[in-house]
Amino acid sequence: MKRDWNRRDFLKTASAATLGALAAGAPRPILAADAQAIRPTADTVIVLWMAGGMAHTETFDPKRYVPFSAGMPASDMLSTFPQIDTAVDNIKFSQGLEKMAAVMDRGTLIRSYTAGDLGFILHTRHQYQWHTGYAPPQTVACPHIGAVIARTLGPKNPAVPAFIDIGQRLDVGEGEELKAFHSAGFLGSEFGPFLVANPDEAVESVRPPEGMSPARFENREKFYKALAAQSQVGQFGSGYQRASLLRSMDNAHRLLSSPAAKAFDLSLEPKESYDIYNTGRFGLGCLLARRLTEQGARFIEVTTEYIPFVNFDTHENGHTRMADMKKTIDGPIAQLVLDLEARGLLDRTLIVLASEFSRDALLEGKPDKPVKDQVDEPAKVEDLKFYGMHRHFTDAGSVLLFGGGIKRGHVHGVTADERPCKTIKDRVVIEDLHASIYHALGISPRLSYEIEKRPFYVTRDGVGQPILDLFA
Repeated sequence: MKRDWNRRDFLKTASAATLGALAAGAPRPILAADAQAIRPTADTVIVLWMAGGMAHTETFDPKRYVPFSAGMPASDMLSTFPQIDTAVDNIKFSQGLEKMAAVMDRGTLIRSYTAGDLGFILHTRHQYQWHTGYAPPQTVACPHIGAVIARTLGPKNPAVPAFIDIGQRLDVGEGEELKAFHSAGFLGSEFGPFLVANPDEAVESVRPPEGMSPARFENREKFYKALAAQSQVGQFGSGYQRASLLRSMDNAHRLLSSPAAKAFDLSLEPKESYDIYNTGRFGLGCLLARRLTEQGARFIEVTTEYIPFVNFDTHENGHTRMADMKKTIDGPIAQLVLDLEARGLLDRTLIVLASEFSRDALLEGKPDKPVKDQVDEPAKVEDLKFYGMHRHFTDAGSVLLFGGGIKRGHVHGVTADERPCKTIKDRVVIEDLHASIYHALGISPRLSYEIEKRPFYVTRDGVGQPILDLFA
């Protein structure tokens, strides 16, 4: 019988795997036979993470629209926004995404992403699987896809961190669970994320505090290294893990004295450009991502931030919350695409917009694999707060891709027009989505790193297959 994993189970297994990673030696890459045959079409990846479960029927895969009326049957809710045209004749978005609709002719839309069957649905477990390619629990600390890319390809610009994560605070909500995959795992600290919680304050992370002299700062670095020696890695880590921690600190110190550090200073951006992006922390994160791409970052993730019952975690007020989230993401994402295109960077930058799963008004999980309901949904909708998509739906979801060798104005996959709005053609799973991202970078999905005397593949068991239909 399949176990329903809870938060405590997740933390327990993640902690055990993390402790195990401390003892790991240098992971040896085992190259796949097809590695030399892959022609890379991208040098940089930007993941735009719609944290919390973005409803596909409310965004990029709209269905029949029924406006709110008190007493309406809950079963009538398929899309709570009307459809709008995009720049591509046969592709529709939902209202509120007009600016992104205008750049759809630069991208490919996957409508058939399906999340893993992980039992009782927990956001951080599904986010862990999306970001590492592996469903928890695992016996090793699995590296984030950004860490794999950083380790395999190295930095584009030695002064710029190869893996940068923007917008997620780890001291709110389910911070400990989030830390489990915001990590390089067994690959070592030097390949982990350079964390920027608030993009408007990013420059503070790359310069000494106000009024601190260079000599005092150098002295503080010595004390910090002494503290690091007393950390878990410093005390219990293998020689490789301790050296990796020191290299991560040296990399950060090198950034402080590099001209590339100016990319983190959003005050240097022209006011007109800053204002276009400034819809809040996510919008400014997109601006920071553009500036870092210009400076040679390898992998960047920008998130709307996962906090339970906030942002895309629409357990209540689903329609009004979604309307607000669209205002947050629409302009900045479209502008990011246009700016990279104008600078000649879009062709070699792969943008991936995704979420851990979708949402539905009535179904929890998949139609053929339902799980325990976590939200009460009335049979009739009397109050606007119940109008929208409140439950977790894992049998379809949208992923939007731009640049990096991807087709333009293309749709992959089909979902049903009526409930259950599930995938009915060209299903995409995480192994194949990751394989496609790696393929764009020239990395084989069968690349592995030897850890605990066995291979750990960059896609689960090396089974991922790139979806070549996505590429031009």
